[in-house]
Amino acid sequence: MILLGEEKDIIAKQCAIEDKLGETSVQVALLSFRIRFLTLHLKINKKDNHSRYGLFQMINKRKKLLKYLKKKNRNYYFFSIKALFIRN
Repeated sequence: MILLGEEKDIIAKQCAIEDKLGETSVQVALLSFRIRFLTLHLKINKKDNHSRYGLFQMINKRKKLLKYLKKKNRNYYFFSIKALFIRN
């Protein structure tokens, strides 16, 4: 799924403290949105292994970004986790 500019702006405004699309917390939010969409797709299409591979890549990228965010700014990290309902 390709996100349009307006959709990216809406997601960015919800999770960013500053209005920057390149910010790590915004990247995590955009990846989370795409991961949720792809998860729903894979529940319907169980044999779509190519999309499953892409999903694993996105999850790993989000994991690395969250690790970086936790190291650089713990407040953004906890804000992102709570806002996106990633972990308990």
